[in-house]
Amino acid sequence: MTARTRPGSRRHSPPDHRPVTHAAHARRTSARTYIPVRVHPEPLLDPHAARADAFTRLLARTHDVGDLALTGDLDADQASLGDALAPHLQAGTFVILLGGGHETAYGHFLAYARAEQDVAILNWDAHADVRELRDGQAHSGSPFRQALEHPSGRCRSYTVAGLQPHSVAQAHLQFVRAHGAAYWAHEVDPATITQLYAPRDPAPEAPLLASFDLDAVDRAWAPGVSAPATNGLPVSHWLQAAYGAGCSPRVRSADVVELNPRVDVDGQTVALAALTVWWLLAGLADRAPRGGDAAGG
Repeated sequence: MTARTRPGSRRHSPPDHRPVTHAAHARRTSARTYIPVRVHPEPLLDPHAARADAFTRLLARTHDVGDLALTGDLDADQASLGDALAPHLQAGTFVILLGGGHETAYGHFLAYARAEQDVAILNWDAHADVRELRDGQAHSGSPFRQALEHPSGRCRSYTVAGLQPHSVAQAHLQFVRAHGAAYWAHEVDPATITQLYAPRDPAPEAPLLASFDLDAVDRAWAPGVSAPATNGLPVSHWLQAAYGAGCSPRVRSADVVELNPRVDVDGQTVALAALTVWWLLAGLADRAPRGGDAAGG
């Protein structure tokens, strides 16, 4: 398995037993006075106690392949990301990509196009992210329209779950439904999550790219995003979705995006992002005995 970060993003490693470093933050109380405030560190993320052997074996085959330096040209950076990830997909490696804005997801899709592999996309998000380009320029709200309209035709379908009705234009909802399916946040429950990862009859479908936009989660747990969601998904549903992606043999890769530590509160969203990756790994650890070796790197 390869864990890869978004171009230019801060590097995150999968959970391991290295020491966790934390620092004192400061709260401004006047124009010239600052009082240090200790942010309590999250507990060390150990392998799942009920399946520690399988989890530990998976971690031994998990590698951080680093960051991709940005050039400032979004199109070029997305193309470079696709070029970098394509060999891992061709080798059958499960990839976890960490962002960054949701424009990362288009570079993620380009890896499938470069590898000449069809893919279906499942996006956990409060927004549809199928906006039109702005003056011909891509942005964080356009990645899935770009994937669906890519000349390769490699994006076979698009499903988004967790939508907020006040954050989606009617035209964009119609566009999504013409290419797949849309689920409102209130429609997402444990049964729906299981259904979205289930094998479909009658024929095998294209593998799934699972995209996790942290702004789908309620702002009480995920304040550190560009568009915090009031009435967003509960953490329990979100982490079930992450675990389901790891477990499902349909899912070939995943990304976790839209974390902005600069606006986070006491590291809440950073901790949630880390736990999202942890549950992806837990699912992969459970998948391996049933579906063969889940790691390729």
